[in-house]
Amino acid sequence: MTQNSGRYLFFSDLDDTLLTSDKKVSPKTLEALKRFVERGNCFIICSGRGLDSALCVQKELGLDFDHSYIAAYNGCQIYDCDNKKTIYKVGIPLNFVKEIFSMADEYGVYVHTYSDEYILCGRDDEEIQDYRKVVKTPVIVSPDPLSYLDSDPCKIICIELHDHEKQERFRKAITEKYGDILDTMYSSAYYLELIPKGNGKGKAVKVLADLLNVPISHTFAAGDAENDNSMLIAAGLGICMCNGAEGTKAVADVISTFDNNHDGLVEFLDRI
Repeated sequence: MTQNSGRYLFFSDLDDTLLTSDKKVSPKTLEALKRFVERGNCFIICSGRGLDSALCVQKELGLDFDHSYIAAYNGCQIYDCDNKKTIYKVGIPLNFVKEIFSMADEYGVYVHTYSDEYILCGRDDEEIQDYRKVVKTPVIVSPDPLSYLDSDPCKIICIELHDHEKQERFRKAITEKYGDILDTMYSSAYYLELIPKGNGKGKAVKVLADLLNVPISHTFAAGDAENDNSMLIAAGLGICMCNGAEGTKAVADVISTFDNNHDGLVEFLDRI
């Protein structure tokens, strides 16, 4: 099969990349995205957020272009927006999820996971209240939150608002025990993401490029944090926002001239 070498795929993180600090898309950036897709290209939201949250952002901010996709949970679920169906999904085995929730209790850190429709957590702590200031997905708080799962969840998130060293101790323990089945990375200073090993945003770039028959050289990706690193490495052009983490800048091909609050992506969108 001949590759579709004329089309480009743009994979974009949401928070601190495409979205401004007030969680909007500026008019100038939105117009640049419209021009990009009108030229026959595809726009892919590639976020640590769950599918429900990413779909809400897409609709509310006018990002629901034709031929668009969402790579949710750091790429562990890819959703075809035109056909309203999941085309790729991988999860953490339920028995390991239960063990990790128990470890979180031992280390005194907050964790939650996701069903198709809900955030699932064991207690209504400060962390989930802070998380839902941005993510509006409904929450089930239960002494046994995992009883609401009927399939392997795509990710677990550990949130720690005050004691990063405690969170790092938990990360180290997870890596030592589950390093062969899980990858861990930060999506912000407070959010530690746990996903199936080898299935981050970089895998989503490769999977979707293959499914759409587009060469990797015609993919570009933009992000700002550690969970974006694999995506920036995998894409033909990896863009780190100038407001991004130093480790993410180090793996990027280019760094934006302007930050997420000043239309940092427009210079790249208008090149294609």
